[in-house]
Amino acid sequence: MSAAMALAGLRVLGWGGRAAALCRGLRSGPPRLQDAAGAAAKETEKQSATEQSSLILQRNSMRWDGKVYEEVPIAHIKATYNNTHIQVVSFDNQPFSRTSCGTEGFQNAKKGTAIAAQTAAMAAAVKARGKGVLHVRVMVKGLGPGRKAAIKGLTMGGLEIISITDNSPVPHNGCRPRKARRV
Repeated sequence: MSAAMALAGLRVLGWGGRAAALCRGLRSGPPRLQDAAGAAAKETEKQSATEQSSLILQRNSMRWDGKVYEEVPIAHIKATYNNTHIQVVSFDNQPFSRTSCGTEGFQNAKKGTAIAAQTAAMAAAVKARGKGVLHVRVMVKGLGPGRKAAIKGLTMGGLEIISITDNSPVPHNGCRPRKARRV
């Protein structure tokens, strides 16, 4: 419809035979735009591939205490509803420190609190700092109340956190859950 209106407008202006050529150009315009868009997409793919390779090189060049990301020690936090365990290990699983809320002196229901998790994480961080650990990657597992508090305790203990990864087990509709608790 718009091509017909453009042709009529050109005839009014007195462009004569050139109007048909312009009209043909209007009709062939969208495929050319699609070709141009396809070419632009290919160029951006080439650019994004080079940018990705530069990002990969940049990531490989990032170092913490002279160690690449894969060699940075790992702090494992297991936060259950009743307790929180913190273990700092080297990249090849040699332990630096291990604590839990129970080993820090909390008993019974107090082991499942955020304060207990923070205290245990601070103790683990101090032990790890004594063995030369400055930077850690954090792997968190579980849904207990000590998840965030343990991460905060590691930073308060003097460790610099590089990354946080959640390794909580999630069932794909596995076992039937327990009946709901009535309070």
